[in-house]
Amino acid sequence: MIRILVADDHRIFRESLARLLRDQEGFTLVAEAASADEVKSALDTHRIDLVLLDLAMPHDESLGLIPHIKGNNPDTKILVVTMASDVDTCVRALRAGADGFITKANASIDVMLAIQQIFRGMRYICPALAEQLALNYSGGSGHKDAHACLSDREFMVFEMLASGMRSADIAAALSVSEKTVSTHKAHVLQKLDLHSNMDLVRYAIRNGLVTR
Repeated sequence: MIRILVADDHRIFRESLARLLRDQEGFTLVAEAASADEVKSALDTHRIDLVLLDLAMPHDESLGLIPHIKGNNPDTKILVVTMASDVDTCVRALRAGADGFITKANASIDVMLAIQQIFRGMRYICPALAEQLALNYSGGSGHKDAHACLSDREFMVFEMLASGMRSADIAAALSVSEKTVSTHKAHVLQKLDLHSNMDLVRYAIRNGLVTR
């Protein structure tokens, strides 16, 4: 029996996943979570085999939550289920330790296949993104997004700024000083040739990096 935690701040989406899982043999929904703190509490309370993890819970840096889960629960699998549909977010999630990546748009189609493949010891990427990744790595596309040059921490700060978080909140979320956040922000603006927070938000929207 695969014991599952669904982590998403949208109650309706959590319930739809829960209904889908209840219709399948061999799966049991152990807990639900709407924030990073609730994810950590559930993992401390229950034995969880798989976390279905959204990357856009408010005021949370869910990419940073992935290595936390793996570090404390190395046998727990993580399947990212998110609105984000860009290759860069997928790569960063997998690099952080996720075992699979699917989009919410196709979750009802992909989730069961993804879970089965993950528990066979393989990673799963939804077909549309897998095709984009194949093109990128085969040289089939000469386009490279400017934000691909950002470090993982710079990208985290970039996403959090683009979502409207204040520097003080970002510093608290990442356990760093506000000065460090300001330094990362300066590097992001320089690397992306941007000049203000508004430019940063426009860039994020234009490139599909802001999901709400």
